[in-house]
Amino acid sequence: MTITEKILAHHAVKDSVVPGELIMAKLDVVMANDITAPLGIEEYRKAGAKKVFDKDKIILVADHFTPNKDIKSAEQSKFMRDFAREHEITHFYDVGQMGIEHALLPEQGLVLPGDAILGADSHTCTYGAVGAFSTGSGSTDFAAAMITGEAWFKVPESMKFVFNGKLNKWVGGKDLILYIIGNIGVDGALYRAMEFTGESISNLSMDGRLTMCNMAIEAGGKSGIVPPDDITIEYIKQRAKREYKVYASDPDAKYCDIIEYDARKIEPQVAFPFKPENTKGISEVGNVTIDQSVIGSCTNGRIEDLRIAAGILKGKKVHPYVRLIVLPGTQNIYLQALREGLIEIFVEAGGVVSTPTCGPCLGGHMGVLANGEKCISTTNRNFRQRMGNVTSEVYLSGPAIAAASAVLGRIVSPEEIGK
Repeated sequence: MTITEKILAHHAVKDSVVPGELIMAKLDVVMANDITAPLGIEEYRKAGAKKVFDKDKIILVADHFTPNKDIKSAEQSKFMRDFAREHEITHFYDVGQMGIEHALLPEQGLVLPGDAILGADSHTCTYGAVGAFSTGSGSTDFAAAMITGEAWFKVPESMKFVFNGKLNKWVGGKDLILYIIGNIGVDGALYRAMEFTGESISNLSMDGRLTMCNMAIEAGGKSGIVPPDDITIEYIKQRAKREYKVYASDPDAKYCDIIEYDARKIEPQVAFPFKPENTKGISEVGNVTIDQSVIGSCTNGRIEDLRIAAGILKGKKVHPYVRLIVLPGTQNIYLQALREGLIEIFVEAGGVVSTPTCGPCLGGHMGVLANGEKCISTTNRNFRQRMGNVTSEVYLSGPAIAAASAVLGRIVSPEEIGK
């Protein structure tokens, strides 16, 4: 079996599973946020439930419209907050403690190797980076999971993506996943588990792996996963507060497809509007002027991303007609960036630094685009009207390109500003 099949078999209390099989799996983590939790809580109450299956295994995070942008979002957060208090939910994260959920949970050791995780957010697939089966759901499935501690799944087929060779300068996890999506399309891995392996992945940081798994959903994937190795265990052992189990794919495991890439041929990537599959290498971008640059989100708001961006912006000034918005992924990342002097670099360059929030990624607040504006962003989606006005455009990249572009006012490589 593949690593994904082994994890699902264990949680379904079966010796083995095969792709296409319908199973009921016990869950280690059930998660939702200030947008999806209120809907799930309503369904929970409609079902007549009085008690959650395990108050220690449910995680509620206020991150999408927080700090609250208006009365409606304030009411949503209060609704979730009251439920957390009523049921004594152990892991409830509000303003001041919270972070963007998919940066927060790995950081806090709440998701571990071998886990089965259901989250009422499409980018829940992020947690596959620690060697877990992790996938998104709707709010009704979240409600059922809060009651029963289980969810049904169709066992996905697995696709293996093998990256060979050393990564080029400025190429990171964001570029690798954009390259995949550009290659196979936004439905190229539809309802499949995307397994990332090879020499390039073995040398990739946890921050880079989390970014790759985060965007598995943008290829239509059911989940993304990186088999645990020494880098994973080093990351986990500093954070884990419970037992976990490491799985690996068998040498004779069956995949519906195996795709190999030579990482040495991959340059920094940019996804053009209005799909993440519209990718081009930075050398092919041409002259695209921008009005805004966003560095952050659950995709690229981790400390490694902020270090890369600050390294490029140090001693530089943001273009006078560009707004640079930096969003650290969690309070701890914000504090670490502050201690390292990164926040000072961003502010001196002419950027603004926000408290952790999803904010502009979903066109929520803290950077919504006006008519015809263009934004280079380290977020994960660039569909029409994603970040604001229907005529606005979002271009996706890693933090290096986003930072360099903020300086020159057009989408460029850091090489163009002497980095």
